[in-house]
Amino acid sequence: MTQPDPLAEAHAYQASLLAALGDDDPALVQAGTPEVIRALLAEAGSDARIDPEPGEWSVAGCIAHLTDGELVVSTRYRWIVAEEQPPIVGYDQALWVANLHHADDAPDDLLALFEALRVANLGLWERFGATHGDRIGLHSERGPESYDLTFRLAAGHDRVHLAQARRALESVRLSRSRS
Repeated sequence: MTQPDPLAEAHAYQASLLAALGDDDPALVQAGTPEVIRALLAEAGSDARIDPEPGEWSVAGCIAHLTDGELVVSTRYRWIVAEEQPPIVGYDQALWVANLHHADDAPDDLLALFEALRVANLGLWERFGATHGDRIGLHSERGPESYDLTFRLAAGHDRVHLAQARRALESVRLSRSRS
């Protein structure tokens, strides 16, 4: 039996995020994400915190993960811009959502934090993206990643988890209509 190759899996994950971004401008995608979240929360209403299935994230869980991701990528960007080939630590997204008790967080509070971080990160990109895009961080699971790649991955990450949140809401509503 063949053992999983962690590096191959990590690169497949990168490829999936980049495919979600496609040829779109990552800065424009990221700039639009807070409004997409805001609209999704308005549409979800009281359904935002309902998990579609045990072990699957609700709309709010997806937003919590996006917020955690924005916090993590904030530090990664700054390490890459400021230091020479800094180590970039991976993290277990499921443990962050569970152990930080995001089910208790108000979705609007998560959005406010996400939006503040996103504004700061887009400002950093405007200042340094063109001149520091090729600077490298050494990701503990994926190997060397440039500032440019990290920024594009974040945009794809937005799209993947916004689609997940949309599916969660649709699943909750479909389940309710069958009851």
